Amino acid sequence: MSESLSQARADAALEGEILVVRLGGNWRITNRHPTWENAARNPQSRQVVLRADQLGAWDSSLALYLRAARVWSEAHGAKITFEGLPDSAMKLADLLGKKPDPTVKPAGLPDLFTALGTATYKLWGETKELAQLVGECVFSAGRFFRGQSQFRWRDCFAEMQQCGAMALPIVGLISFLVGVTLAYTGSIVVRQYGGDIWIADMVGLAVIREMGPMMAAIVLAGRTGAAYAATLGNMKANEEIDALSTLGVSPIDFLVMPRIVALFVMMPFLALYSDCLGLLGGMAIGAARPLNIPPNLYWSETQTIVDLSDINTGLIKAACFGLLIGIAGCLRGLQADRSAAGVGQAATAAVVTGILLIIVADSIFAVMFNILGW
Repeated sequence: MSESLSQARADAALEGEILVVRLGGNWRITNRHPTWENAARNPQSRQVVLRADQLGAWDSSLALYLRAARVWSEAHGAKITFEGLPDSAMKLADLLGKKPDPTVKPAGLPDLFTALGTATYKLWGETKELAQLVGECVFSAGRFFRGQSQFRWRDCFAEMQQCGAMALPIVGLISFLVGVTLAYTGSIVVRQYGGDIWIADMVGLAVIREMGPMMAAIVLAGRTGAAYAATLGNMKANEEIDALSTLGVSPIDFLVMPRIVALFVMMPFLALYSDCLGLLGGMAIGAARPLNIPPNLYWSETQTIVDLSDINTGLIKAACFGLLIGIAGCLRGLQADRSAAGVGQAATAAVVTGILLIIVADSIFAVMFNILGW
């Protein structure tokens, strides 16, 4: 094809009161192409016909031309007709011609009472869904003890492997660094009074009662809770959960309970592991300068301040944290939208919800243990 035939062209001819425009050649936005102003020189035309004449390759430049012709025809009250033009070009021209509704006002910030009411309503809905999931888990536990549950221990052991042994490296690293941080921070205060050995007391109580279970729970909330939400959300998007319900298999028994039980069982062990690494981090700083506390002396001082009740306190917290992480992850996964974006949002919401529940539960435990004298 010669260069003249390959170029975009729009040959306009007036046939009576009909303006006929023949479109041909290759329409490329990067090359020179005709504009509608060159064709619409006769505003008296009452009918416009756009006809394809050896039309080659085209892109958005052709759609823009068609849109300009349609806008001109509407402005001058002319009837426009399209003959032989590609349907996809017509659809693209229709999309380009759509304008936002001027009557729709942009959404602004709601007033205080509206925002408060919306937040309260949403919180009430979230509370009801959480209570419903907890109730279903309680009924599932009852079915398990009666031997009527569809719980599979094989799935539970696999989840224990993932949330327990596979989490040891990251939990150990963070717990060790937390012990190091506590020892360095505490030494600033105790060295002013010549009580370097009290570092062992402070680190021991803080790690075993609070930081050990807390750091292990926060790590699992970001690691395992998000994984639970993403897995269940993906299964919901693929309609696998609906398929289980259709087959008469309870998703709570088959999917939720193995994950919650795995976290409930493994969290105390991870808390003990975190306690050991936290104490080791504090001992390493105590042995360094300028404290120069021998490890055996550090360990002996730790034993004088830490007793079995402190360890039990940490284990109770850890088991409760495991339940909360599992419930938060499974709840957000079951609430996820049936899309890829919904799965990502569910994973993010699971982490936020899990950490929030952990902090609230830890505060309740602190008040309760203080009242009980533990």
